Amino acid sequence: MISKPKGTLDFLPADAFKRLHIEDKLRRIASLFNYKEIRTPAFEKTELFRRGIGEETDIVSKEMYSFNDNEFTLKPEMTAPVIRAYIENSLYNVSPVQKLYYISNMFRHERPQAGRYREFSQFGAEVIGSGDYAADVDLISLGTSFLSDFGLKNLKIKINNIGNLDERRTYIADLKKYLEDYKNHLSSESHKRLFTNPLRILDSKDGKDIEIVKNAPVIFDYLGPDNKSHFGNVLKGLESMGIQYEIDYKLVRGLDYYTSTTFEIASDDLGAQNAVLGGGRYDMLVQQLGGKATPAIGFACGLERLTLVLEANKYEFPEPGNPKIYLVSAGEEAKKKVIVIANELRMKGIFCETDLLNRSIKAQMKDANRLNAGYVCVIGDDELRSGAVKIKNMAGGDETEIALDNIVNFNFI
Repeated sequence: MISKPKGTLDFLPADAFKRLHIEDKLRRIASLFNYKEIRTPAFEKTELFRRGIGEETDIVSKEMYSFNDNEFTLKPEMTAPVIRAYIENSLYNVSPVQKLYYISNMFRHERPQAGRYREFSQFGAEVIGSGDYAADVDLISLGTSFLSDFGLKNLKIKINNIGNLDERRTYIADLKKYLEDYKNHLSSESHKRLFTNPLRILDSKDGKDIEIVKNAPVIFDYLGPDNKSHFGNVLKGLESMGIQYEIDYKLVRGLDYYTSTTFEIASDDLGAQNAVLGGGRYDMLVQQLGGKATPAIGFACGLERLTLVLEANKYEFPEPGNPKIYLVSAGEEAKKKVIVIANELRMKGIFCETDLLNRSIKAQMKDANRLNAGYVCVIGDDELRSGAVKIKNMAGGDETEIALDNIVNFNFI
């Protein structure tokens, strides 16, 4: 037997129905905030991610699925493709501020674990064109709104400001100086990052690393007046909306393009890998990818993780709909008529089911019960001759006799 690739999922009908429900809710809430959907290709030129995400990030250095002599890559994240589409299609001419969202599959070659797969889906949102703190508040409000709409609890919003490139450069130099004294005690991964991306050591989940960085310099102390003012206004904006947060000066996120505001929403129901949603500002990315200097902010939410959190919180997913009517056929001529009537019902938007296995009337009735059909109508030779049928209400047991050709006009409650 050929099995699915490691780190991927089959969405069987029940799982696919749950995912569809989640996506429908996300689209509805995004539209309330006036975010418009954007879709990009499943693969992009590899250079887009090298330049956008950063050569030294785990994604680019270890996790990308590239092909055609490394010319193309299955997208491992969505912000760079959205910005590429924004520039290429001159969306800045459509509106000075673009509020976009996506629901898309992505691909990373990493170790599969609960809520983390090699093919995964994300809901994400981007505000491109505004550097105002109100854009940060608007975006974070969108993230908290859709999580709240699912009735989620045990959520923590962590927020930080990692400064602009100059502020961060000064900070990283001092951070590296501090960490040099502990380099022989750092985890192997953090030891490597000391020379490639020291900022990511703050994000380490290794116990020893966590202890070491407890007394490390704090990036907030390196921020200039503009970034401190921006951060303060974001916090005040969240407070004014009743959104609770926790400042985490070690929250840096994992991609090189982030500047200024960074944030994460985590759930205690997920264990160690507990982030449900995360994002931040990337005011330099549009320019890095060939566009004019344009401020932007965004977030992404893993739908597999979101589903795990919903299930842990006993979220009540709706049940798939049941057929309004099940047409039972008895005989070859009746089956031909049933096929026509079923099609007419469906064209009128009525959920109808029929037998496809030439089963007995008894077996078809069992199938109607299994599907919890609202009504059943048996059509056989007698009904074809008389031109009349009985429609049975399966809940109450009462029957209504009508003309065979008038089934499509029956008032299904």
